[in-house]
Amino acid sequence: MEEYSNYDGLGLADLVRRKEVTPEELLDEAIRRTENIDPEINAVVIKHYDFAKSQISEGLPDGPFTGVPFLLKDITALAGTRTTYGSSAYSDYVADHNSTFAHRILKTGVTIFGKTAVPEFAALGTTESRLHGPTRNPWNLEYSAGGSSGGAAAAVAARIVPVAHASDSGGSTRIPASVCGLFGLKPTRARTPIGPNMGLGWASLVDCPHVISVSVRDSAAMLDALSGPEPTSPFCAPPAERPFLNEVGRIPGRLRIAFTTRSPYGDYLDPEIANAVREVATLLEQLGHDVEERAPTLPFDPIEVGEVINGANLVALAVRSGERRLGRPLTESDLELLTLLRARNAQNGTAIDYVTAEHSVFEISRCLVAFFATCEVFLCPTLCGSPIRIGELDPMRPDLAHIQAARRRVWPMPLVFNMSGQPSMSMPLAWHKSGLPMGMMFSGRFGDEATLLRLAGQLEQARPWKSNMPPHRAV
Repeated sequence: MEEYSNYDGLGLADLVRRKEVTPEELLDEAIRRTENIDPEINAVVIKHYDFAKSQISEGLPDGPFTGVPFLLKDITALAGTRTTYGSSAYSDYVADHNSTFAHRILKTGVTIFGKTAVPEFAALGTTESRLHGPTRNPWNLEYSAGGSSGGAAAAVAARIVPVAHASDSGGSTRIPASVCGLFGLKPTRARTPIGPNMGLGWASLVDCPHVISVSVRDSAAMLDALSGPEPTSPFCAPPAERPFLNEVGRIPGRLRIAFTTRSPYGDYLDPEIANAVREVATLLEQLGHDVEERAPTLPFDPIEVGEVINGANLVALAVRSGERRLGRPLTESDLELLTLLRARNAQNGTAIDYVTAEHSVFEISRCLVAFFATCEVFLCPTLCGSPIRIGELDPMRPDLAHIQAARRRVWPMPLVFNMSGQPSMSMPLAWHKSGLPMGMMFSGRFGDEATLLRLAGQLEQARPWKSNMPPHRAV
């Protein structure tokens, strides 16, 4: 078990397949690591060890990850287990069914022994809920692990597990992957399922469930297992030409790659971040790609549009659903002040405001379609500003302005590709002066995860990261 940290998920599954280790031994090691390191980072906020042990005793399916310990994000229904959505309003909620995602992930053979922390209703780029407390970055405990999949990223970075459930409707996979030094892919819209209770998730942005992982191949293999149409979805992703796992290691060819050292608002980036982007652009040229500095000009402010759609209205819907479940109004004893403020702001809007925002999303999408007619891949930093410190964004502070300012400064890029539905991935290819990893974000054409995975495999070989481990991890 001393070598547990050296394996990715497929590597552990191969050990099980060759009977060099048992699922029970892997689960025991994951639990030991959780008990040792989680008090320091607060990543695994719901523990259901008995569920995982029952899976093993009842017989695991023969899948690509059979016997690999796994953690779900605390927004996903798994029958018989708590799902709190990071909110006191749901602190005692126990799911009575499996989500489609949970149903498919169980078929991969993983053992699900807990759930990872999220901000309240998964609606913030840092994971610091009032219910569960802050999730700390294993690389530097003074910093956030990102959000909303911050618990998942912290657990994988600390090598509690090699791969964990993440989801992304505005950067919630890529932001934590960036600051925790991991690979995080947001698939094409509707590539992976969000039902059966939801058809859209975060409206036209559409939540994209997948994983955060230490290796590109784990992400690709999980995408093969999870992808496929869902009857309740109003969208459909183009079918893949071949298994995604087969793309990792394939030569990507000579790609046309555009890059930028500015934010979507035209602002120049911090010199440290800009230099890191240029360094990666140079690496891409050395690998044989055609690289050019240029970026799309967006017709609308993505942060303002996103706040109308998923910041206010969808948060307001979550509040209303909680009120219906409990049969009473929700107050400050149930919800964070930020959540209440956003829900109240939604009451001040009109239906035409919402529809106008949706149309703005479609115009941003059309702009990006035209831009990607001239390139296959677009490179930019995952974060345009310095990483967020614990406590810097306070969900109990009744002030939306400081949240919006952080979004514009730090996280404006990822949301753009939720709006267009394109695949987008963060790769740990640089380092920040804070001591945290710095992710580079690569986005591709709609439906073209294949090109991204080929490029990711090439970059993983050129600048490997799997052996880089933070000091705050289980041993």
